[in-house]
Amino acid sequence: MTTQQIVLSTVLALMVFSVALELRVDDFRRVLQTPKAVLCGLIPQFILLPIGTWLATLALDLPANVEAAMILVAACPGGSLSNVVTHFGRGNTALSVSVSAVASVIALFATPFNFGWMIATNPATAGWLRELNLDASGIWVSLLVMLAIPMALGLLFSHRFPSLTGRIQKPLANFSLAALLAFIVLGLVKERQLLTLGLLPMLAIVILHNASGLLFGWLTSVAMGVSVRDRRAVMIEGGMQNSGLALGIIAVQFNSDLGMVIIASLWGIWHIVSGMTCALYWRRIDARSAALPASG
Repeated sequence: MTTQQIVLSTVLALMVFSVALELRVDDFRRVLQTPKAVLCGLIPQFILLPIGTWLATLALDLPANVEAAMILVAACPGGSLSNVVTHFGRGNTALSVSVSAVASVIALFATPFNFGWMIATNPATAGWLRELNLDASGIWVSLLVMLAIPMALGLLFSHRFPSLTGRIQKPLANFSLAALLAFIVLGLVKERQLLTLGLLPMLAIVILHNASGLLFGWLTSVAMGVSVRDRRAVMIEGGMQNSGLALGIIAVQFNSDLGMVIIASLWGIWHIVSGMTCALYWRRIDARSAALPASG
């Protein structure tokens, strides 16, 4: 592994570790108490967005590495920022945390499975993967190193050292998030010759892809009849994929393929913009609703 790959893998592992420090048994127990709402949050992530992305890559004539990046991002679970954005948007934060916790466990199996079948059944990406002589099953190793192990260590650490956990969790989370954003920005600066109008088509792809995740979350929550606060959590979970995890897999398994890195990096920036936009809109709606009785 190169120094860049080691640094990114370490940063992502720290982020997962810090998220795991926040998890409690109640976050998983809540699944049994509100199974419908949790299932509603998982369907867009692991079924609708992957299938929708696969169909889109079959219909569109995009470069193989761009399609592979879209497929990889769609196969990843929701990002750790979803809980913060849901809370800011006055959604059901407890539901968001529970969905994120369950999604992280499911991702150990669902992410390589979804990525494997989508890549293999798309002629363009299947041929490209054969040319690279890469084995898609190597994603299992990346998920083990960057997701499973740090999550298990975080849960164990928080259980054994609760007081220390309370002191280090927030600073560690802030550091790992800042480090990931810095990694993305520095990567884009390094390839600044690409930051031209020619990048707009890729940004448009990311915006539409992200919007489809939010839309799938909204459609699922409406179809399943969950509450407004639950709907907000489900939408954010559906639209804020773990692009950081995708970047780590790209660095380790795909030797930082430039086209894939650009898509995942743009996702990492844009999903924050779209998520916060939704949250601000919801807060504005709540403020107007609260003001109605007084004006009447």
